[in-house]
Order: sequence, then C-alpha cells, then structure tokens
Amino acid sequence: MAAPTVTASLNATSYAPGAQMLLTVTYGDPDTKTVTVTVVVTDAQGNSSAPAKVNAVIDPLTVTVTDDSKRTWTRVSDNGTVAVYRAVA
Repeated sequence: MAAPTVTASLNATSYAPGAQMLLTVTYGDPDTKTVTVTVVVTDAQGNSSAPAKVNAVIDPLTVTVTDDSKRTWTRVSDNGTVAVYRAVA
C-alpha cells in the first residue's frame, strides 16, 4: 500500500496574538479507491426495480491537525483533497 501524501501552508509566517490563522492542507493517497455498489431487486415474475447505487471509499483518509501550543484547530472546509483549518494565534 502506498503512503498518503500531504502538504500544508499557513496564510502568513507570523501572527499577532489573537489573530486568525488559516492552514491549508492538500492531501491524497494513490491507492484510495471508490467502489460503487449497484442493487437491483427482481420478483418471481421477472419484474426488476430500477438500479439503486451507493458509493464507498476503500482506505479513507483522516486529517488530524495539532501544534505544540495545544491550540484548537477547527475545520472550515474539506473537499476530500484540500482541507482548510482555522485557529487563533
């Protein structure tokens, strides 16, 4: 299995106390896979339902953000490849 990849950047290099800090995390995993399951129900007369589909991710990723000052980082957004977190300096 391939290791996940991650890059991170802050919106500034220094902050005044109380200032908002924004952290952008770009992440991925080359071997994460999405599987689509399709279900069709058929009765004894051969009548079939329309297909119902559901997706699942195999080997999902979890992003965890901590720093050495123990501040709380709150997720602002996450689209599955880019996450933005906010904290107060």
